[in-house]
Amino acid sequence: MGTAAAAAMAEENIEAMILRIEHKSKKIENLLKQSKPVEALKTALEVSPTNTKDQRCKSANWIVVHRAMMAIRDVDGMFSSLDPEYYDILMKYLYRGLATGDRPTCDQCLRIHEKLTEKAGLGCILRSLADTVNTV
Repeated sequence: MGTAAAAAMAEENIEAMILRIEHKSKKIENLLKQSKPVEALKTALEVSPTNTKDQRCKSANWIVVHRAMMAIRDVDGMFSSLDPEYYDILMKYLYRGLATGDRPTCDQCLRIHEKLTEKAGLGCILRSLADTVNTV
């Protein structure tokens, strides 16, 4: 396969990812309208494009995760129905949120971070910081 063909194929994959993220965004908005913020967060975290280097995909998915995360009011209640499989990816998004410097986002990220650390332990923090391949 030539370089041009590989580039075209990569671009196709990126476009497919962006379409999936757009679909996910619509699903999340519907869940939020139904007052199901934890389900919205689970949906946002599923199939996150962590293994791509494309910043458009990462940014688009961050917007979706951020929207769902900011809708969470009962952080304790969230963890009673959020499966442990989501903890590490959620921690990565919390650090991305803290990096924005936006006060409401940082406040929410810190609230969730505190409870997530209590629930998942320090290993969750270490895994999210040490994994430099699968980034959000």
